[in-house]
Amino acid sequence: MGEDRYNKILDISFKFGVRIVKLSQYLIDNKVNHTIPNQILRSGTSIGANVNESVFAQSKKDFITKMHIALKEANETKYWLRLLHASEYINDKEFESIMSDINHIIGTLVNILKASKK
Repeated sequence: MGEDRYNKILDISFKFGVRIVKLSQYLIDNKVNHTIPNQILRSGTSIGANVNESVFAQSKKDFITKMHIALKEANETKYWLRLLHASEYINDKEFESIMSDINHIIGTLVNILKASKK
């Protein structure tokens, strides 16, 4: 796995987590039922938490497991974002911007996992 790709996922998953924290607070401030903001907060910040945990993975298998969990959380976050957009809690511009971010994260995680399994 490339060191640049790994440093990149650490950075982008953290920045995405910050964006999700702000989105969750925005939703709560706008009286969206707390279930959805809490769910997206949990899954959206879990991506970076698992990537960060992988820094001190005990083995290659542990590293792959952490990255795979991050990928699963990213996919769940994508679901919540689609739901928010379909429910008109986020507009088209916001949706396209944040979907671009999550798709980039998913693609980077997939590439890291492919490289790690070789």
